[in-house]
Amino acid sequence: MLREIRRELPFEDLIYVADSAHAPYGDKPREQIESRSFAIAEFLLTLGAKAIVVACNTATSAAAVQMRQRLSVPLIAMEPAVKPAVVQTRSGVVGVLATSQTLASHSFVNLLGQYAIGADVLVQPCPGLVERVEQGALECDITRRLVTSYVKPLLDRGADTLVLGCTHYPHLRPLIQEVAGPEVSVLDSGVGVARQVRRRLGNEGLLRDQTSTGYTRFFASGDLARTAVVIEQIWADATEVHPLPDPATKNEGKGSHRWPLSVSKTD
Repeated sequence: MLREIRRELPFEDLIYVADSAHAPYGDKPREQIESRSFAIAEFLLTLGAKAIVVACNTATSAAAVQMRQRLSVPLIAMEPAVKPAVVQTRSGVVGVLATSQTLASHSFVNLLGQYAIGADVLVQPCPGLVERVEQGALECDITRRLVTSYVKPLLDRGADTLVLGCTHYPHLRPLIQEVAGPEVSVLDSGVGVARQVRRRLGNEGLLRDQTSTGYTRFFASGDLARTAVVIEQIWADATEVHPLPDPATKNEGKGSHRWPLSVSKTD
C-alpha cells in the first residue's frame, strides 16, 4: 500500500508504522484492534500527519467508523476488491482470501450484500499467512504449502478471480499467482486506495505544493532489527526503522492514548 501511495504522491512525506509486536490483527479481539488503531493514529497526529491511511482490512472493519467520528483529519480505509472482481470474473466465481476477523466483520458482510450480485463469492480465511509475511518468508516451502491449501479449494470450485483481502497478501502475490495459474486474475485494492488518498488530499486543499521528493520514515513496535530486515526486503531500499514510542503500549486498554508532544517530525 505504501508503495502505491508513493507512486501516486511522490512529493508527500510518508510515515509508516508497522505494529509488528501485535501482529497479526486477524485473530485479535475487536476491542484490542480498535485500541491499537487509535493509539497509532494519535501518534501519527503528533508527527503532523494531515491524513491517515488504515492500511489493514482487519483494522478497517474493527475501527474505521469510530476513527472517522473522532479524528479531525481525512481517514482512508481499506475495502477488499470485491466490486471489480465481480465485474471481471468470467466463470461467475470469485474467491476472497482474508483474515478471519475481516471475513466475519459487518463491513465485509455489507460489502458482499452491495456488490456480490450475479456472482458466487467464496470466502477463505488464511491463518498463518500474515505471520509468514511478517517474518519475510515469502517463498519458502511452508508458505507455499499454506498458500496452496487456501487457493486450491477456491480453484476447485471454479474461481477464476482471487481477491487479496489483507494488505499483507500482495507480498505473496507472485506465489499466489504461481499456484493459481496464469488464467486466474489476482486483485488487490492498492492502486484504488492510493488514488483515493490523492483525491481526499486534493479536495481538502492539502496536496503538497512543491516538486522535491518527499521523505519516507518507518516506525515499528516489537523487534526492530527483525522488522528492519523485512521492511528492507519488501521496500527494496535500505532504511532506518525507529521504535514506536512506549506510550503505545503503556496506554493500551486505559482509555487514553496521549503521546509525548516532544516527538518531532524531523528527529
